Amino acid sequence: MNTLARLHLLAASALIGAAIAPAAAQTYPTKPVRAVLPFSAGSGPDAVMRQVGEILSRDWGQQVLIDNKPGGNAWIAAGEVKRAPADGYTLFAVDAPPMALQPHLYKQMPFDPARDFEPVAALYSTNFFIVVNANSPWKNVSDLLAAARTKNGQVTYGSWGAGSVAHVGTAMLEGATGVKMTHVPFKELPQVYTSVASGDIDWAFGTAASAGPMVRAKKVRFLAYAGARRLAGYSDVPTVAEAGGPADFELRTWVALFAPKGTPKPTIERIGTSVAKALAEPDLRERFAGFGFEPWVASPADIGKVVETDTRRFAEIVKRASIALD
Repeated sequence: MNTLARLHLLAASALIGAAIAPAAAQTYPTKPVRAVLPFSAGSGPDAVMRQVGEILSRDWGQQVLIDNKPGGNAWIAAGEVKRAPADGYTLFAVDAPPMALQPHLYKQMPFDPARDFEPVAALYSTNFFIVVNANSPWKNVSDLLAAARTKNGQVTYGSWGAGSVAHVGTAMLEGATGVKMTHVPFKELPQVYTSVASGDIDWAFGTAASAGPMVRAKKVRFLAYAGARRLAGYSDVPTVAEAGGPADFELRTWVALFAPKGTPKPTIERIGTSVAKALAEPDLRERFAGFGFEPWVASPADIGKVVETDTRRFAEIVKRASIALD
């Protein structure tokens, strides 16, 4: 084949490829789509993804399958998605820690968030409350911090594991206030709040979704909200700053959809458009409000910027607190 013929063939191939990508996006999906979650069935993120999945199924005419693979620091779920074809039919519904925090806690991980995945669509963000026993003598964050200073490390707080957002978030609170407290990690999230309720530990971070049932049962209560402003539906709970804590203290996480690296851009755009449409539905927004979640509509580029910002922030906190898990 002469040089001119080769050039014509390459040009034709490029045109065909350019035509196929938009066409593929228009027909996507032609089969069921699987959303892999590192969360257990019945959790807040799982409930949200199932409702989003139902809306997407109606929109696409294809079933969205929810595949729960909890445990292993989300590495089990991440590995499942990493090994999947980059065709948009396997998605990773994940929160901030595996994508922005864990790379600073472990010297080696079985995946690289930036190299192995790319953002597709945001789902929601949520800030944490400070949760105390219903009969705790603390009336505000000032009381908690005063006790921590007086007892010199004997105030205890729980988390759902070393290196969790709750653990690192408390390190951030300690750094901002100069107090020291004792970390008590648990294997299961519900154990954290039952231990607060029983008085085995003094306090913990929790969301409206995770700790809300215990609040409604009047076994624990929300002392303050780690957000810039009070949360709708919980307007009686002051922010950490309002309750005598450090100014501008915030602790939040988010959940977004990621796909294997190399997933076609038109397919990503198709998914993003559909998810944004789903997040606008009143029933879904009402469900979010019940969980204390705020719908988060963002482009892949915007999600990437949030991951980068959180990555830098967590790196500073982990380094300052000397937290390492291997």
